[in-house]
Amino acid sequence: MFERFLGGKTAIVTGSNSGIGLGVARQLARAGADIVLNSFTDRPEDHQLAQNLAEEHGVTVRYVKADMSKGDECRALIQQAGRCDILVNNAGIQHVAPIPDFPIEKWDSIIAINLTSAFHTTAAALPMMRAAGWGRVINIASAHGLTASAFKSAYVAAKHGIVGFTKVTALETAREQITCNAICPGYVLTPLVEAQIPDSMKEYNMTRDEVIRNVMLERQPSKEFATVEQMGDTAVFLCSDAAAQITGTTISVDGGWTAL
Repeated sequence: MFERFLGGKTAIVTGSNSGIGLGVARQLARAGADIVLNSFTDRPEDHQLAQNLAEEHGVTVRYVKADMSKGDECRALIQQAGRCDILVNNAGIQHVAPIPDFPIEKWDSIIAINLTSAFHTTAAALPMMRAAGWGRVINIASAHGLTASAFKSAYVAAKHGIVGFTKVTALETAREQITCNAICPGYVLTPLVEAQIPDSMKEYNMTRDEVIRNVMLERQPSKEFATVEQMGDTAVFLCSDAAAQITGTTISVDGGWTAL
C-alpha cells in the first residue's frame, strides 16, 4: 500500500512481540523503517522474531526488553534505541471487574502500563525528534478512549487519559515537524482474541459466527473485526507527508462503534 518512504527512520513500538504492536511494527518495516520491538520478556523467540522481521523487509530490527510498568525502564528503552523518529505507544493490559471489587494492584498496573508508560517514553523521545527536526508519536488508544463499558474502569480511564495526553503532546509540538495522534481501535482480531473464541462458544452455547457477531462484536456495527494490518497501515499513513497537518486528534478504526 505504501512505498518505502520511511527509509532512514527508526520506529520504537512498545508491546510489540504480538498482536496490534507487531502488526504496526511489520507495516512500518514494510515502509522502510528500522524497528525496535519491545515487551517485558527476554526469550530467544523474541529475538528470533526481530531477526525474521529484519530478513522479511530488509531493515534493521532489534528487540529490547523493558517493563512498561516501570518508568525508568520506559525511558531506558528510548535511550537504548539511540534514535526515535517514530514512537508507537502500544503496550497495554486489561482486567474486568466491578469498581468495588476491582483489585487495587490491577488498577495500578493498568494505569502504569496503558497510560503512564506513554508519558515516560514520550518525554524521552521528544528531545531526539527535536534534534532530528521531525517526529511522529502515535498512541494506540481504543474505542474505550472515546466511550465506556461497565466493569472496565481502569482501562477506560487509562485510554481516555491517553487521548488527553495525545492532545497535550500535539499542542506542545504544534510549531515543529512533530505530530501526535491516537488510533482508537474497536475489536481487532489478534491471537489473544482468537484464543477467547472457543471458551465463549462453550459459555454461550453458540457457534463461532454467533459468538463473533452477537457477543464480541455486539457494539461494532460492521460486525467485522478490524485487522492488525489495518492498524499498521493507519500508523504508516500518520507518518506520511499527507498527514503532516493531522495532529492532536483521534482516528477511529472501529467498524462504526463510536458512531452509535
